[in-house]
Amino acid sequence: MNRMAQPAMSRRTGFNSADALVLVGVAAAIYGILRLALAAPAEISGRTISLAPAALPGYALFSVARMAAAYVLSLLFALGYGYAAARHETAEKVLIPILDVLQSIPILSFLPVVLLGLVAVLPEAWAAEMASVVLILTSQAWNMTFSVYQSLTTIPRELLEAADVFRLGRWLRFRRLELPFATIGLIWNSMMSWAGGWFFLMAAETFAVGSRNFRLPGLGSYLYEAANQGDTRAVLWGLATLVVVIVLLDQIVWRPLLAWGERFKVETVKAEEAATSWFYDLLGRSALASWLQERVFHPLSEALDGPFGRRGARPVTPAPAAGGATRAGRYLGMALAAALLALGGLRAGGMLLALPLSVWGRIGLSVAATALRVTVALAIAVAWTLPVGVLIGTNRRLATLLQPIVQLVAAIPATALFPVVLLAFLRLPGGLNLAAVLLMLMGTQWYALFNIIAGAAAIPEDLRYTTSILRLGTLDRWRTLILPALAPYLVTGMITASGGAWNASIVAEYVAFGGQHYQTLGVGALIAEATSAGDYALLFGATLSLVLTVVLINRVFWRRLYAYAAERCRME
Repeated sequence: MNRMAQPAMSRRTGFNSADALVLVGVAAAIYGILRLALAAPAEISGRTISLAPAALPGYALFSVARMAAAYVLSLLFALGYGYAAARHETAEKVLIPILDVLQSIPILSFLPVVLLGLVAVLPEAWAAEMASVVLILTSQAWNMTFSVYQSLTTIPRELLEAADVFRLGRWLRFRRLELPFATIGLIWNSMMSWAGGWFFLMAAETFAVGSRNFRLPGLGSYLYEAANQGDTRAVLWGLATLVVVIVLLDQIVWRPLLAWGERFKVETVKAEEAATSWFYDLLGRSALASWLQERVFHPLSEALDGPFGRRGARPVTPAPAAGGATRAGRYLGMALAAALLALGGLRAGGMLLALPLSVWGRIGLSVAATALRVTVALAIAVAWTLPVGVLIGTNRRLATLLQPIVQLVAAIPATALFPVVLLAFLRLPGGLNLAAVLLMLMGTQWYALFNIIAGAAAIPEDLRYTTSILRLGTLDRWRTLILPALAPYLVTGMITASGGAWNASIVAEYVAFGGQHYQTLGVGALIAEATSAGDYALLFGATLSLVLTVVLINRVFWRRLYAYAAERCRME
């Protein structure tokens, strides 16, 4: 039986030594970045952003190019990382804890520090572009990776057994079974990732640390500058351009991908109303597209299937024993890595020990306050995304109408509208707390919604027909089909939404607007405050506390819940 026949997460739920080792490594890496940031130039001035409407087409092109570069890197990362974690038990023990840590690191606040580290070793323009792509990547990669991992660990066992019967090698198994099975969820999460990139666009193109100011030409920096100057006309021009770009991408990229992805549903009965796309139909009638398919893509696929496809059928021969020199080199490399890890961990520990107990008490209280807001935001998100996501995922006509609207609303950067929302909420009792929850919700509810839509769209049509033949009522249909089918997707969406909510706390709990600062009790506000003041010790302590909290929540609660869903709610 193939290793993937058992859900990988079922054996990896509690906090263990691998998690501790990963946390020490992350602490050492953060400490190194902080030390490198101290060598950055004392003053940096960014580019001037024009608010003229004529500059918007060029700015839109720059922003789309950055997001496309980040998306390609995110897709490659998701496929490689998710596949390795799902297929290799040894790799999973390290990769899953690392993924938990990576999605919880508040890169939104740490970006300036990362940028200062890059500026110390690279030209300013290159460093700013790289930092911008890295920030956008962190808003795109994690949910796509979790989607690939979730799909590969929930493939029906009969399909895995069929792949074994046909003796498919690793490449053919990946191309013919694993990747097609993961396609629907990956497409919907790609749409979510792209929308998440728009959400972080303002922070990715405009960031400052003290007297160091970085600005990149793009829609994000345009909206930030317009909001900062209070130019309502420019804000409207920027939002209108953003809407046009989103609609164009929906029509020529995402809707054709959804129509193409219909072929990968696991079902024996074809849906009465399949997803449609005028651009996809146009490509199907294009002579150039047919020529590329016949002369380029198909021969390339056959060329790859040849050597890679035969490799899995060959008898496995034991690898020759490693020579003494090779073994010694391996041990030397491991010893060097351990020494560097220990040194970085000790230096990081020294920085943390320098913080007084009163500061640690403040950090603990801040983490608890943010955890409460995250919980409220997630509860609200589930309450409305579950029924709406099922409607969109199971009703083709409704999906055709609502999909572009949902994608448009999800893509509008809430950080551009938050100052206006904040001014309205400040008049209410506990207004800043309510506004913080609202911004967390605006930035994270879409992770749950898009995963629920993907899960509902992947329900086989024959199972839906079966529930109709049996005349099951609405409650029984939800209990016996919809909720079990959605369980892995829902938990995956909530894991990524939770990480996004903790990250969004950086901008939700500490807001600078109109020359004034507004903040409330929370670890996000504490991290933002430490970044603004250049207090690296406090920044380090608060960040690690946030990371440790998210990892513990994932291990104690979300992973156990997903292990149950992956084992008991598989489509088989």
